[in-house]
Amino acid sequence: MVLVKGEWFDLYAQAGMNIPALGTTHADYFYGDIPCTRELSKEEVMEAYELNTGKVIIETVEKLGYDPMAIPGIVVKNHGPFAWGTNPANAVYNAVVMEKVAEMDIKTLALNPQAEMKQYVLDKHYMRKHGPNAYYGQK
Repeated sequence: MVLVKGEWFDLYAQAGMNIPALGTTHADYFYGDIPCTRELSKEEVMEAYELNTGKVIIETVEKLGYDPMAIPGIVVKNHGPFAWGTNPANAVYNAVVMEKVAEMDIKTLALNPQAEMKQYVLDKHYMRKHGPNAYYGQK
């Protein structure tokens, strides 16, 4: 797991909001909204901040019940983004994509607060790269 500092996904962390799946760039790498964790309690921060940050990430993934490799990143409320991947380079790449889609989302929602992407578009774009019959970008 890597922590990469950026500007745009930090805004979602500070707002305590998921990064919504609004477009195909997002859908090519993340199969749904990138979640934001709950806020850590005062006790969790004072007791073992770093350990409890990891625990709240795991708690969020388990609570939402998704495959963590299908959404290889998360924002921790009031803290920032964490990303993972098949190897360190892939984790950094996923963090860079998270930053870009967060920027695109903020700008999109400024233009149209009701912007959305239909599930069938998300399904198509994600599955053509990652599904059992993936065909996009095959070697």
